[in-house]
This record gives sequence, C-alpha cells and structure tokens, in this order.
Amino acid sequence: MESKTDRFEIIILIGRPAAGKSEVIDYLKKTPVEERLNRFHIGRFEEIDDFPMLWTWFEEDAILEKLMNKPRIHTDADGYFLHQHQWDLLIERISLEYDKKLRDEGYAGSVTTIIEFSRGTEHGGYASAFGHLSPAVLDKACVLYIDVPYEESLRKNRRRFNPKRPDSILEHGLPDAKLERLYREVDWAEFKGTDPGFIHFAGRKLPYAVFDNMPEKTDKPDVLGAHLEDALNRLWALGKEARP
Repeated sequence: MESKTDRFEIIILIGRPAAGKSEVIDYLKKTPVEERLNRFHIGRFEEIDDFPMLWTWFEEDAILEKLMNKPRIHTDADGYFLHQHQWDLLIERISLEYDKKLRDEGYAGSVTTIIEFSRGTEHGGYASAFGHLSPAVLDKACVLYIDVPYEESLRKNRRRFNPKRPDSILEHGLPDAKLERLYREVDWAEFKGTDPGFIHFAGRKLPYAVFDNMPEKTDKPDVLGAHLEDALNRLWALGKEARP
C-alpha cells in the first residue's frame, strides 16, 4: 500500500475552463495504479470537482421554474449566480467534502485527493477561492496550474460541448458570452506571485507547478503522459522541500 512518503496527499488542479484539467484526470484514471504511483506520485485517488455541485443548482432552478412554477433560488434566467458569494460557497463545499472523506479510516494515509475548479477575476479569482479552502486542505496541498490563454479556452470550450450531455465532466461547455464575462480575465499571475515554486498565502508556502498546454498536449495521450510526469515530478520535489 502506498504511504504519505510516496504519493501526493492533495493536488489542487486549476486553470481556465477547457484548459485540459478533466483530460488530465481522465488520463490518470486510465493509467494502471502501480504505474501511476511510480510516474506521478498518485496511486489511489478521488476527485472533488465543483462543477457537479453548481450543475445541481442549474437543475434545481429549472425544476422550480418549469415544473413547479416557483422562483429560481440559485441563478437568474441567463444562468448567472444570483449572489457573488456563491462562488466561495462552492469552495467551502469542497472543503466540507474533503472533511467527510477524512472520516474514513486510512483515507488520509492512502488516497490522493484531486481538487478541481476554475476561477476568473470577475467572480473573485483564485485569491478569493483559496481564502475559503480549509486549513486541512491548505496544509497538505500542492497546486498544478494548466496554462492556456483565453483564446485557447474559448476554442476548446466550443469543441468539447455536447448539447446532449451538458452535465458531463468531459463534454460540458459555456456559451461564448458567459465564458468571456467570467473567465477572460484571471488572477493567476498575481495570485502565484514572483516566487517560481511557491505561492505565499495565508502564512503558508504552497508548492506549485505549471503545465503549459500550448500547443495542446492533453488531446494526445502519448504526449500528455511525458509532460504530466515532468510537471508532477517538479511539483513533488517542491512539496518535499516545503514539507520534508
């Protein structure tokens, strides 16, 4: 059984919508456990993604409005959140989900948790989001940022959208106007600061690495594996430096 000494405890996987986060997780799922542990320092793993949480809000509003003739409670008619704090509520939910996982005996010693989300400056950015992660998450987290410019996020968001499966992790998408409003501007550069290996946040040094997905690598499994291995091994070394 893998231990804390040979695997990540928490990876926070972030980047613009359609940057390649879900493809990275899909690739890891399809990699045998022993190989995954040896190459990526990830053996057994579980995900916490805020997309299913927010999609539930959309579905509930549709039920309330169309089937029950009741007012929407989460979003307006255009699908925007009614309140700014809902973005931070999703992060609080992520922390809660992690706390619930820790109730299972042996979880913290044998499972890597991959936390996935995107945040744009318009709704508070990463500075706001990380401020709502619990100490239990921040104390163990390493950060992997999938880097693509807005134009690439737009291209891939259009490409992946399947209107028959809008709730799908790998096939959901945003309308162009919503993507532009919510994600054209991101605060990643400001949030990570000038230290090339660590984000200085809330009195902590959070190890981080950047996976440059330009040109696109996450659509080519034979290419993705080598680049992901490089990024995660860099991140692993930084994590060992920060938390010997």
